[in-house]
Amino acid sequence: MDVIASSANKKIKLVASLKQKKHRDAERLFIAEGIRLAEAAVEANWPCRFGLCTGTAAKNERVQMFLQQLEARQCPVYEVPEDIYNKISDTQQPQGVLLVLENGSSSLSSVISGAGASFILVLDQLQDPGNVGTIIRTADAVGCSGIIVMENSADIYAGKTVRATMGSLFHLPVVTGIGQEELIDFLAQHKISLLATALDAQAQPYFSLDFTVPVALVLGNEGAGVSPELLDKADQKVFIPMAGRSESLNVATAAAVLLYEGLRQRYK
Repeated sequence: MDVIASSANKKIKLVASLKQKKHRDAERLFIAEGIRLAEAAVEANWPCRFGLCTGTAAKNERVQMFLQQLEARQCPVYEVPEDIYNKISDTQQPQGVLLVLENGSSSLSSVISGAGASFILVLDQLQDPGNVGTIIRTADAVGCSGIIVMENSADIYAGKTVRATMGSLFHLPVVTGIGQEELIDFLAQHKISLLATALDAQAQPYFSLDFTVPVALVLGNEGAGVSPELLDKADQKVFIPMAGRSESLNVATAAAVLLYEGLRQRYK
């Protein structure tokens, strides 16, 4: 590996800048930090610009095998001193390994299932990166055909979001920046029912709905819920009954309940 010894190096400055959304958007790049995430990206054949690794991390047998994979893919990796790496790291306990990756380029058509009825998750203006990442991980676990992230939602390429996905970001199509009209037109074109979480008289308990047909399930903002425009266009509204005194569930928890009902109905 070539060695980068200066914090003024262009690659070091680039990595540091990618902590900010404006730079991630401008460069169309993001960071996967930690050996597990980096391995998941490579296994998914995700486009990689370069990697950074500390000398200490490079002595680890698992990291050595990973570096061999990168070499086979002709992805350059640079060794950096511990102090420089720790300054640009976005984690509390740096593992000394990160990759600079290109943003995904999934299209709306990619969320249509090639086999069986499509099971799409729509995130409508969710703001918390941890919630978004956790929901992406759960959607991957239940076999969703894809995720649509609406405009004004949390950045899926933020460090906290990427880490919360635990690699699931690299496993299924995630489409970002979609507007309401574009979503509605797309679902109508492909005859996909729109289910929206809501608390009103028209909402039905989640276990009474049919998740075996092509559906797109909308989860709304942590405080405001699903936007009125999408609620108005929903084919069905769904809610999670609660018997205790809690007023609500965390949106990531609600997502898990609803998505696993979909898996239960579809499970073979």
